[in-house]
Amino acid sequence: MLETGLAYKKGLKYIGFSLTLCTMMTKVLFVSMGNVCRSPSAQMAFQHMADEAGLTDLVRVESAGTHAFHIGESADARALAAARKRGLDISAHTARQVRPEDFHDFDLILAMDWDNLAALQQQCPKAYQHKLMLLMRFANEYEEATVPDPYYGGPEGFNKALDYVGDACQGVLELVRKRATQYQAA
Repeated sequence: MLETGLAYKKGLKYIGFSLTLCTMMTKVLFVSMGNVCRSPSAQMAFQHMADEAGLTDLVRVESAGTHAFHIGESADARALAAARKRGLDISAHTARQVRPEDFHDFDLILAMDWDNLAALQQQCPKAYQHKLMLLMRFANEYEEATVPDPYYGGPEGFNKALDYVGDACQGVLELVRKRATQYQAA
């Protein structure tokens, strides 16, 4: 009981058997086909934006692929170079495939293109379908519906993908900020 009283004095909410600080964390999963180009770039771009906005504690960000082509591999060297030019470091990235528990664990599952969205829709239980969206839905500057896959092209494709990802991630950041504000007001 003493622990509970102390918690209220410190502004912490007592829940059940343990003391926790209640915050509205938004968990975002960026998804591309192989998880070596677009989705790790989106993950790091979004994490960087959240850190700069002071929202680090309000987000959990990961990326994954719909296919098993590159599991365990690092990010594509061209994606690394393009990201590095923008101050983003994706060198620690290790590709993984979407797992069944991701559909439960993440609040937003953002696909880079229609093919990946369709693959996610086939795998996702009906109860979690509402979490699946195209990343570009959150874009403000670019009107394209998808982030083009730069994998089979040259360096310019990686820069274009980063432009699109950066724009859309700003929109996702606004959603995270809004959710946190609404939760704090409640």
